[in-house]
Amino acid sequence: MSQTVVAEHLLSERRPLGAAWDKLMMWLFLGSDAMGFAGLLGAYAALRLGDERWPVPQEVLGINFTALMTFVLICSSVTMVKSFEAIQRDDRRACWQWLFATFLGGVFFLAGQCYEYTHLVQHGVTISSGNFAGTFFCTTGFHGCHVLGGVILLGNALAKVSSGQITKHQANVIENVGLYWHFVDLVWILVFTFIYLV
Repeated sequence: MSQTVVAEHLLSERRPLGAAWDKLMMWLFLGSDAMGFAGLLGAYAALRLGDERWPVPQEVLGINFTALMTFVLICSSVTMVKSFEAIQRDDRRACWQWLFATFLGGVFFLAGQCYEYTHLVQHGVTISSGNFAGTFFCTTGFHGCHVLGGVILLGNALAKVSSGQITKHQANVIENVGLYWHFVDLVWILVFTFIYLV
């Protein structure tokens, strides 16, 4: 009778650097993703410093409306924390409600970005209008794709909480979605500051 060899990592959960594999992989992904945003913001800064005709962002962009979008996105980070706290208590109902509030915050942000883009294009500001518009659309569009990815993750998590696939024993799933969502929020604060306000 042959004996089956079982890999060590299947027998026990190893925690490299003190973190579970899924959390470690999320941190690695976010670290590499941060470099992409750093490159985009760096390109924006370099082009802006080298162009004497660079427009004043406040005269082109809708600061007040975007500030509201930013506020909603920051609030959605709070609701994300609340959802993780709820699933740790095994309160699936509260977790779902807070997750749904986070989901709505993301959808509101995306709708606001679509409105902003439409408004700009109607006023002749397109990706080919110059370096300002090109870097603006590339950077905010890249971030918008991340928000869309986060909304999809949140929708998936909502379905799994509803069906009972996520309980306090799988709270790490909500935690990892939260890590991604907080990253998206933090990056937007930087984008909003450097592109809209400075």
